Amino acid sequence: MSVMDRERRANKLVANKNSILYMDLKDIIRNHALQFLPAKSLFRFTGVCRDWKLDITTPFFAHKQSNSFHDISGFFCQSGTAPPSFISLDPNAYGVPDPPLNFLPEPVEIRTSSNGLLCCQGRDGYKAYYICNPVTRKWKILPKPNADHGCNPAIVLLFEPSLLNFVAEYKLVCVFPSVDFDNGYEFEIYSSRDESWRVSGEIYFGNHPPVPRTGVHVNNIVYWVLDYQILVFDLTMERAQQLSGSFCDTGGTGALGLMDGKLCLTKPSPTGLTVKVLSNAYTNTMGMHSNVRAWETKHQISLSPPPFDSTTYNHRMMTNYILFAGGNVVLYRSGGKLHAYDLKTKETQCLGDELDQNARIVSHVNSLVEI
Repeated sequence: MSVMDRERRANKLVANKNSILYMDLKDIIRNHALQFLPAKSLFRFTGVCRDWKLDITTPFFAHKQSNSFHDISGFFCQSGTAPPSFISLDPNAYGVPDPPLNFLPEPVEIRTSSNGLLCCQGRDGYKAYYICNPVTRKWKILPKPNADHGCNPAIVLLFEPSLLNFVAEYKLVCVFPSVDFDNGYEFEIYSSRDESWRVSGEIYFGNHPPVPRTGVHVNNIVYWVLDYQILVFDLTMERAQQLSGSFCDTGGTGALGLMDGKLCLTKPSPTGLTVKVLSNAYTNTMGMHSNVRAWETKHQISLSPPPFDSTTYNHRMMTNYILFAGGNVVLYRSGGKLHAYDLKTKETQCLGDELDQNARIVSHVNSLVEI
């Protein structure tokens, strides 16, 4: 073999060793797996080696992780004026360093969340809204709204991570009673890009107010429970309408959520839970005798043993039975205990004693998202 051939072969071996097949296992995990892990696990892994610590603590890695990890990790809970607490779905993997949110400048009430960001409201002065990441303990105070949102605002936080935005861009939408029109409800929108509030020109007229803490957003459309119906607000068009027929057969006991990119309705059934997805949001515009169905059953979940006596089941008695439904998780109360059902593994875990009936519950994604 000539000298030139030996050099060519040596260069080829060096090139191969730079490929993923020749990388150390720790480098493969660092480059291709870490970004899909929750924040608590990542903080623990900073002790594996210096390279991992340097990588995990960079803003670029936080950006990658916030775009890769979206699992429901636990729930912030709050009763009355007590400070918030945190219930983890897996204490070894998910957690926050300061569950009472003492890093904020004043006592707060938890309001809504979205993909790692948490919206809270202060109790003093004009009751300012705060946007924070409980994992990193970074926060931002928002300017005072133009309208009076009331003491228990029906507010929704919208945040969708984007590879193009290294700093989170989010919106808040609050529906509030109009002071100018009887039975009228208006919408105020906050944009982090504009750093300001504005009241939409749209007004919804109805006999029932939106229920606080029931709002969810799907594809830039916000939904709130209206007793037996659903209020729909298209954020792009800034148009509101009522989605009828969705809660009529549940007695208003279901919970709205987001599953697989669609609005879902989870309700109690005699043997467990039923999860339906909204297949057509425009049924109100269909002909009177149209066969198009708005909701389709996605999951029929049997819980064994049943959480209540099926012989005496009455859906009107199941108010506040389902506390949250979204992602792959359904949170519900039964037998004085709090339970979480995983739609993917089909397993149920008991999370502890049942919460106060009026407790505020907000889901959390263990993300490193930058504010």
